[in-house]
Amino acid sequence: MKVDDSYRETHALADGTRVTLRLLQPSDAEDLRRGFRALSPRSRYRRFLSEAAELTDEQVRYLTETDGVNHVAIVATTESLDLKSELGLGVARFVRLRDAPEVAEAAVTVVDEAQGRGIGRLLLALLARAARERGVRTLRAEVLAANPPVREILREVGAVVRSDDGVTLTADVPLAPEAGHDESPARRLLRAVAASLASLGR
Repeated sequence: MKVDDSYRETHALADGTRVTLRLLQPSDAEDLRRGFRALSPRSRYRRFLSEAAELTDEQVRYLTETDGVNHVAIVATTESLDLKSELGLGVARFVRLRDAPEVAEAAVTVVDEAQGRGIGRLLLALLARAARERGVRTLRAEVLAANPPVREILREVGAVVRSDDGVTLTADVPLAPEAGHDESPARRLLRAVAASLASLGR
């Protein structure tokens, strides 16, 4: 299924939580604000390199009004306890570089209470798929060097570290197969996520 405005896919996490993945919409603006407020200062700093407690109106517009080609954002949600609304669990996005259209900066954010449950890997795998569909061949990430969970994900997908000054780390994840290899790092991640989801049924 192509990752576009009609895309909607549901997965079950190991704890039984059902998570729906879809493209982020402008109508998600207030939910995005609430999700940002719910992040701990540590999580906000890890993701945004800032401890600001609120997003500005300009930031919210930029994060939600994407074009679906050069700027793509995918949200993971679950139903509220009363089944009347969606609760945001995480967002993954890429923004294509103007001077290098086959490269896109990527980022994944998961709310604190949902971290460590596989949502970040699920979002990253789908983001890689959406990027490949749009001609992106490399995802670039800038993260805090002292962020073990993200470093582990980057290691799993065979990311190439471009710089690491001990404070921030910049790494590239190639989405096309390397010479002499049948699978790209992104494909290996997709296979790993698929295998982990399939194992839930057993």
